[in-house]
Amino acid sequence: MDSTGQRTPPVEDRPEVELHLLGGFELRVGDVAVSVPMSTRKLVAFLALRERPVNRGFVAGNLWLDKSEHRAAANLRSALWRLPHTGGEVVVTHGSDMALSDGVHVDTRLIAALSRQPADSDVDVSVPSGALLPDWTDDWLVLDRERLRQLQLNALEVRSDRLIGRGSLGPAIDSAWAAISIEPLRESAHRCLVRAHLAAGNAVEALRHYRFFAGYLADEVGLAPSPAMDVLVAALLAHTGARPRAVTV
Repeated sequence: MDSTGQRTPPVEDRPEVELHLLGGFELRVGDVAVSVPMSTRKLVAFLALRERPVNRGFVAGNLWLDKSEHRAAANLRSALWRLPHTGGEVVVTHGSDMALSDGVHVDTRLIAALSRQPADSDVDVSVPSGALLPDWTDDWLVLDRERLRQLQLNALEVRSDRLIGRGSLGPAIDSAWAAISIEPLRESAHRCLVRAHLAAGNAVEALRHYRFFAGYLADEVGLAPSPAMDVLVAALLAHTGARPRAVTV
């Protein structure tokens, strides 16, 4: 039985369950979006963002900070009871611990998996985009949002470099720009873009972007590009006899 007391069907008969947290909360069973009460949404999202089972008291204490221990525990029981029946488990409990079921596919967990892929992986999956539950104001989301942002950036850069190695330069440029749009001051994302332009034989675009980034970095934080960035265009600068300089576009 699942956490609501319903009998669960055999695995082969269960519809696919997907949880989307990027851009907003959505739980889908097959092709159908399931209505979930707000308190239960928060429980499901909290567990989805944890990498291992967590203690019930820890969950209740974080989700209902302004409530007494007794009231928070009661709210947790109510949230569990109100879990929608999906034909399988959404939340699993083991004694005093609880976790999201392994059978639920979560977009944020895909980002984490992609960020850990080796550079020579044959798998090419687009990195999910969007902010983590942007309309929620819960304090416990602050660290999760920053962690996910870093994972997205890393996954996009890894994908860009992998695509450069395969000669898929259009998608490589798209991935680099996606990372830049998340964090415009992140030099490693700009280096991906310069490498993609160079691989495409677009030396002028590479040099132009280098100079744009140098100017933007100087204006925003008063810094210069790192040696790792300079070396990408060193040959171009030497060939043209130009010095590194910032330009605006």
